[in-house]
Amino acid sequence: MEVDYRQAFESSPVGQAIGRNRVIVACNHMFATIFRGTVDEMIGQTFERLYPTQADFEKTGQRIGVFLSRDRSFTDDRVMRRLDGDLFWVRVRGFTYTPDDAHSHTQWVFTELAKSETPGQSIRTSLTPRERDIATLLIEGKTGKEVARALDISPRTVDIYRSRLLRKYGVSNTAALVQLLLQG
Repeated sequence: MEVDYRQAFESSPVGQAIGRNRVIVACNHMFATIFRGTVDEMIGQTFERLYPTQADFEKTGQRIGVFLSRDRSFTDDRVMRRLDGDLFWVRVRGFTYTPDDAHSHTQWVFTELAKSETPGQSIRTSLTPRERDIATLLIEGKTGKEVARALDISPRTVDIYRSRLLRKYGVSNTAALVQLLLQG
């Protein structure tokens, strides 16, 4: 029996994208679904569109390039932006076919991190589900009161979680926490 690799790629239960110089040249339906778009909307777009900020896109590209050149692969949990603007947590796994020019030809796998997922070992996966919810809204620039309204919890509860996150990651303010979570 012959295997239809194109259909396997297109129907995969995880989001997949092929990149050339950080431009999406192919992606599957799950990738488009995760980012709340269509395959046609994604093709030809730069991955920058999926990062919280342009600066995050640039810094991450430099950091990832080192790993891809050295190891040919990279795995990270990070905050990404859907096409509708919502931020969310995703596990990203990447592979380069061209380690001498890391971003020239890459393949990426994206798995959305569910709120019920068990925390792992990296800085971002060590967040509890509630910490992840609060951190995501803080990254969006929301105030404590806005976070509280969005999550239907009290502002005091947000303050407790924010203080816990600051202690947990050894930073002194929310801006430093956001920077750490975006770059980490």
